[in-house]
Amino acid sequence: MPNSTSQRVLKTPSVYTKSHYLYVQEAGTLKSLTPHVSRREHLESFLFFIVTEGRGFVTWQDSYYPLQAGDCVFLDCRTAYSHESSREFPWTLMWVHFHGPQADSFYHLYLEREGSPVFTPASLSPYKEILQILFEQQSSSDALSDLLSHRYLTDLISQIFLDAFQNQASGLPDKFRSIREYLEAHYTEKLSLDQLSEIFYISKYHLLREYKRLFGSTIQNDITSKRLTKAKSLLRFSRESVEEIALSCGFQTSSYFIKVFKQYENLTPLEYRRKW
Repeated sequence: MPNSTSQRVLKTPSVYTKSHYLYVQEAGTLKSLTPHVSRREHLESFLFFIVTEGRGFVTWQDSYYPLQAGDCVFLDCRTAYSHESSREFPWTLMWVHFHGPQADSFYHLYLEREGSPVFTPASLSPYKEILQILFEQQSSSDALSDLLSHRYLTDLISQIFLDAFQNQASGLPDKFRSIREYLEAHYTEKLSLDQLSEIFYISKYHLLREYKRLFGSTIQNDITSKRLTKAKSLLRFSRESVEEIALSCGFQTSSYFIKVFKQYENLTPLEYRRKW
């Protein structure tokens, strides 16, 4: 007697697709008939699945996570994992295994922001729709099939981030909300970690760590990004010199401004002004 009934489709992407896109390795649905354990490790893949019916569990990084209908699971399969359906309440799953040049970076950011391998969104509907499209897309031989799969995998990851972190965003500590607002108002001024630490009565080491965790970027990167964005606007829509723009945007010298601008844009400020 089979343990489950399933529909699955496997896909072998082109060399170009593997080098440039997120791509599907396998997608499908499964309805468990009897309990059985699936175990894998050292698999070069990322797995996302949803539980549409029933219950079960997943283990990953030596942690045990009970699952029920409405839960989502997002795993790096290079780490050993297993999952099993409940005997009393057999589950039904929809899943996709995927990979690609950006997949590891997305997952690293997910964990860095303290994303959990298991989360429960307000609704499974967006996931069901995307997973169904991805399943159907793999049977297509259309020239745009790989590009469309990349698009829907990107949609899937975006939805995961939105749902996994919505509670975190709504629960943002008031102190860090105030710090972010302060940076918005004062980014053109000379700022230091010691200064921020004194203003907000917080250890600078705690400030660095928690800011990166909550916002996905360092304080210095955020400040630099804001300064460069203002500088690009002035380069395009004002007659101010590079020296004037550097000082008005918070850079201490024009030479440092030019160096940082080129690092981010691969153009000097004057080259940017001419091109745009």
